Amino acid sequence: MAGYWPQIGFRGSFQRMDQAPDFLFPASNFSVPAQNTTVPASVALITVPAGVLGPTAVQLPVSIPSQTVSTAAQQLSIPPQEVTVMDRDSLIGSINATWLIFDGGLRHGYAEQASAGLDAARAASRRTDLEIADSVKRLYYGAVLARQLHTLGTDTLARMEATLNLTETMYKEGSGRVKKTDFLDNKVMVESLRAMVALLEKNEAMAQAALANTMGLSWRESVVPADQEIAYRPLATNLDELVGTAYQFSPDWARLEAGVRAAEGVVSVARSGHYPKIALTGEVHRWWNDYNAGIATDRNKEGWIGGIGIEIPLFDGFLTRHKVRAAQAKAGELGEQKILLREGIGLQIKDLVLNLNAAQQAYQATFDAMKAAEENRDLNTRAYQNELVETEKVIRAQLVEALMKAQHYKTCYDHVALQSQLATVVGAEVWKQLEGK
Repeated sequence: MAGYWPQIGFRGSFQRMDQAPDFLFPASNFSVPAQNTTVPASVALITVPAGVLGPTAVQLPVSIPSQTVSTAAQQLSIPPQEVTVMDRDSLIGSINATWLIFDGGLRHGYAEQASAGLDAARAASRRTDLEIADSVKRLYYGAVLARQLHTLGTDTLARMEATLNLTETMYKEGSGRVKKTDFLDNKVMVESLRAMVALLEKNEAMAQAALANTMGLSWRESVVPADQEIAYRPLATNLDELVGTAYQFSPDWARLEAGVRAAEGVVSVARSGHYPKIALTGEVHRWWNDYNAGIATDRNKEGWIGGIGIEIPLFDGFLTRHKVRAAQAKAGELGEQKILLREGIGLQIKDLVLNLNAAQQAYQATFDAMKAAEENRDLNTRAYQNELVETEKVIRAQLVEALMKAQHYKTCYDHVALQSQLATVVGAEVWKQLEGK
């Protein structure tokens, strides 16, 4: 917007010359030829003061006859001279102003580009904020999931070890229904599970370190999440309403719109080359010099200048025309990309919403399966103590319970991660509105 205002500036300088500037007049000779000058006859009044001819002053007429005066030829020589025109020390100050009153859309085009660039930068900053929030949220709940899986593995290992001890006792002291092969199969599963628990412990530590790294902490740091489990919050969404509102808040959409506006500004700048430029100019100057002769007169030491500048393009080899066409082609390309982005945002949101709905449906299914697996493991464990079921069935029941719990925990994490991704695509404002509903 600064281009719409007059440009006012001040210039000042101090100058000291090696010596005072002067003009050098070379030696010259002037020749005056002989000539005769005729003085015509005339009458003059001569005043005689008082006391000479009487008590009062008297004026007497005197006649001067005509006469001729002759002068001989003469030769005059003038030696070379140096004339100082100013002092060698000068202080100069001036204030100038330029106001472009017509530019054919040049300033408007540049202003549109600058405004669009700021909007694009704001959208990029907002996109970065959303991505950081999404990364931290997903890694945070990933650390919660890693701790849940580690705890689940530890608990399952403890139950499997208890079953192994029971199997060993029943094998050595029981009725003979439990054989050594059952004991060995159980032991293989326990040791395999022990190795898996070690891996889950490592995953928990890395998840906490990754969360700390995303938050900008050192690789030596670890962040332990406060939540013990992933909260499940179902979200009811309307796909059409969500997609329609996303165009107002999506950072990607805002950046592309800013790019279209910037391209239109480039078109305006290019098109201004067809029009003349008109500007008002003015200057007030003052010159301080201690010399008062030559060119350093009082009249020359101060003054002002005002004028109107006009620049009219006549012919540039069709350069401006081709610049306009190139800018219009770029703007048209961005317009087509805007259509593609509109469809892309809608398709991306649709995919996330469908996945979110599927995760919400899977939550109840995995929850029911987890509860059934818990009950099945408890019943098989008590039956095994009374030698009513096979060892293989007890082991399978314990593993199925662990698998169902892990699947349920993963479903909760997927639900939270999909919500976070949807918030990143749509924008935080829309997400807050949906959470409010």
